[in-house]
Amino acid sequence: MQKSDSTFSLAGDRAKISAWDAGWNVTNAIQGMFVLCLPFAIKHGGYMGLILIVGTAVICNYTGLILVDCLYETEPNGRRVRIRSSYSDVAAAVWGENISNIVINTCMVLECTMICVLYIVVVGDLTTSMDGTTPVPHMAVCIIATLILLPCIFLRDLKEVSRFSMGCSVAQFLVLGMIMLYCFTKISTWQWNKIRFNYSAQEFPVSVGVIVFSYTSQLFLPSLEGDMERRGDFKKMLNWTHLSAAAAKAIFALVCFLTWVDNTEEEVTNNLPRRLRTIVNFSLVIKALLSYPLPFFAALETLEIRLFDIFYHKNHWYFIMLNQMLIVRLGFILGTLLLAVCVPHFDLLMGLTGSLTGSALSFIFPCIFHISIKRLKLRYHELFFDVAIIILGVLFSVTGFYNSISLLAQQYGDDPDSDHSLAFETTFKTSLEAELSELNLTDIKMYDGY
Repeated sequence: MQKSDSTFSLAGDRAKISAWDAGWNVTNAIQGMFVLCLPFAIKHGGYMGLILIVGTAVICNYTGLILVDCLYETEPNGRRVRIRSSYSDVAAAVWGENISNIVINTCMVLECTMICVLYIVVVGDLTTSMDGTTPVPHMAVCIIATLILLPCIFLRDLKEVSRFSMGCSVAQFLVLGMIMLYCFTKISTWQWNKIRFNYSAQEFPVSVGVIVFSYTSQLFLPSLEGDMERRGDFKKMLNWTHLSAAAAKAIFALVCFLTWVDNTEEEVTNNLPRRLRTIVNFSLVIKALLSYPLPFFAALETLEIRLFDIFYHKNHWYFIMLNQMLIVRLGFILGTLLLAVCVPHFDLLMGLTGSLTGSALSFIFPCIFHISIKRLKLRYHELFFDVAIIILGVLFSVTGFYNSISLLAQQYGDDPDSDHSLAFETTFKTSLEAELSELNLTDIKMYDGY
């Protein structure tokens, strides 16, 4: 029996998608919820942040194209043949199957898992800050969001995911339009002199990770290109989606920062007036829930292919595997809930994931594969670009990862300025005093008994 791309597709071929469907998926991936943190990156990076927003779009567009190019080989008659079908297949051609399975699949599943976690975290953040008086705790909102997402375990192919992506993209443009319209009403208060040329040595590397993470789509590109009805439209689709993303992100980040300057919050919706914030946050909550299926599908597709041999049974194999894979999918959703509850820090999680896996999957690995597979056909300027992007990716990864870990350690450490530490200390003291008080009362009663 030949392995399929997804367990739920074993009974038949996956549905093909148009260039528009593929474009909606890419747009949803690179213009998602994470754009809300970009004004905060301008606050810490100034003009350097704007340059990185545009430059990262150019680099990710280039690495996406060369990654898909590595799926093909050219025959002596000049005909291009698609001999590889996934990111892992490209890595296997360079590193061998065993190493590629470990490195690439781990990075892919980790990246998609963290994206899913971030969607649950941001649903909790946006809901609890919707009007400033929401009595429901963050954890309860995350649990409710997870219950809403449970039907994702029945997703079959990317055609179904594309419908969610189109709705997400439309909602995203409407929400960004509302925020920017409000910002333009404050144009008389804009302070251009607040945009600086220097940057924060500790905060900006985390913002770099956020920017890189906001453009991550390389994970989905081989599957998207393979499922397109007309694969020749892939390059045009990728160029337009990244061009529009770069323009939209740069304008949005700049306009929002000029409106709130030094008061710009990590999630820019928190700067909005209460009534408008309620409308915007509610729309973004719906968008986050609709965005969850794409990374969920990508992560489970990888897991299901690797678990095929484990779960395969000769007799009644399809129905047995179906039940086992449903359990795997349910466990994945519950796992993302657990992580969202344990580490509810949206911006730091974004920076950490972008620095660790985003830089590797979007910058470093595609260029390494391109050099190795196409080395005999590369021109000097292409080789230069690939090497430069690898060096840049390593730099972003090391600095961003170090600073993200440092800031997370402050959140859970003994830093007196950390709200989390203060809350933990207060809770611990209250609990300890209550236990001591109860212990003293017990001693008094025992003494009275004598």
